[in-house]
This record gives sequence, structure tokens and C-alpha cells, in this order.
Amino acid sequence: MVRLLLCGCAGKMGAAVRSFVNEREDCQITAGVDIFGGDLEFPVYKNIAEVTESVDVVVDFSHPSALFPILDYCRAHPGTAAVLCTTGYTPEQTEEVKSAAQELPVFYSRNMSLGINLLMELAKKAEAVLGVDFDVEIVEAHHNQKIDAPSGTALMLADAVNEVRGNNMKYTYDRHSQRKKRERSQLGIHSIRGGTIVGEHQVIFAGRHEVISLSHSAQSKELFAAGAVNAAVFMAGRKAGLYDMSHLIEDKKD
Repeated sequence: MVRLLLCGCAGKMGAAVRSFVNEREDCQITAGVDIFGGDLEFPVYKNIAEVTESVDVVVDFSHPSALFPILDYCRAHPGTAAVLCTTGYTPEQTEEVKSAAQELPVFYSRNMSLGINLLMELAKKAEAVLGVDFDVEIVEAHHNQKIDAPSGTALMLADAVNEVRGNNMKYTYDRHSQRKKRERSQLGIHSIRGGTIVGEHQVIFAGRHEVISLSHSAQSKELFAAGAVNAAVFMAGRKAGLYDMSHLIEDKKD
């Protein structure tokens, strides 16, 4: 039985994770952390440093500011893995995740959906075939409560395409102040915020005579909860290193 510490346990994603874990027999939530507290079926702390229960994996759906305390907790409890599901990390925080993975087992994905990670692979294959003759634009849409833009997933998709292009593309987030033609090296990223949209992502390859569009639409938050719990079970007992959805997908193939 994999013992989980759920950060952000009282939030919407925390509720989705709790519901999904209740349907599983291979894991349980031993304790939770939430700055707002909560009356739940397990002990809830406002500070991760106060947690006394033994856990195998920390699952984080809280806030980017919680990153360093979570990593410190894992360092103080050898063998504890971290599954980082929060988006909106700064470049410095992302580098800290990579650095921490040299001594800790860390699973980090800017989107926990299997479908999104398939979309990323398809986008990479499309870029490899289409190349510089096609302009690339990414459009993402989320609910009106999401505070970061563009989404971490949009940046993940952009990075995947850019890697195929030799990391020579320049990300463009705003064109209203530009009075010039689109440069070949540009990769446009556009954000929509409204209503209760769970998450939609579209990668557009626009050529001279045709347009190819790859898209993914999340229908519920349970999608991400399932991915996070699957990742947590996968990470239990792993050695230090940086893991992502590609490792989980490969594990499912075996």
C-alpha cells in the first residue's frame, strides 16, 4: 500500500485526487497539507514541516510557492518521492526541480494527462516532417480562475516543438504592439480564459496551401487526478532521478 501525502488537499484538484484514491486498493492518503486547513478523513496540516505521519510519496496540487518546502521535506525523509503537478513555476524553480532530482526521486510533468503527452509526441513528429515551411501556433483555453498564462502545458508543447527545430524558435505571446510580418522563427502562444473550461490545447501547423491542427480537450479534472495517482504509485520506491509521463507510459507497456 503506497502512502500518500497530498498537498493542496482541500482544493478542487485535491478533492478529485481524494475521490480517485478512494476507488483504489494500492494506495491511501495518510495525511494532507493545505493552508486553509480542512476537516477530512485524514490529518490535515497547514505546514508540511509539521507532518508526523510516515509517507512514501508527496503529491502536490497546491501552489508554486510550496515547491521548496516540499523538496526540503523529501530531503529530510530519505526515500520519499515527490510528484509535482503544480503549474506556474518560474525558470528558477524549474531548475531547482532538476537539481533536486539528482538526490531525490522526482516526478514532474506540466500536465498529468496521457492524452496531452500523446499530443506532444504527435506535435514533435509533425514538426519533424513539416519543418520551417509551416508556421507553428499554440492556442490554450482554461477556466476564468486560472491565474497563470500561458498554461504550463502550452509551454510544454512549445518546448517539444522547439526541441525538434533545434531550439531556434522565439516564443511570441503578444502581437498587438508589433507592426511587422511574422518571422519564420516565431512560435505564437495564445491564452483564453473564461467560464469553466477544464483545459483545451491546440497546436496549429500553418503552411502555404494547407493547415494541420492537433488538439486535445480535457472533459473533467478527474483526468489529471488519475494521472497524478498513477504517477505516485509508479514513483514509490524509485531511486533518485527526474521522471515524467514518458517513464510512466513506458512502464505501462511492460
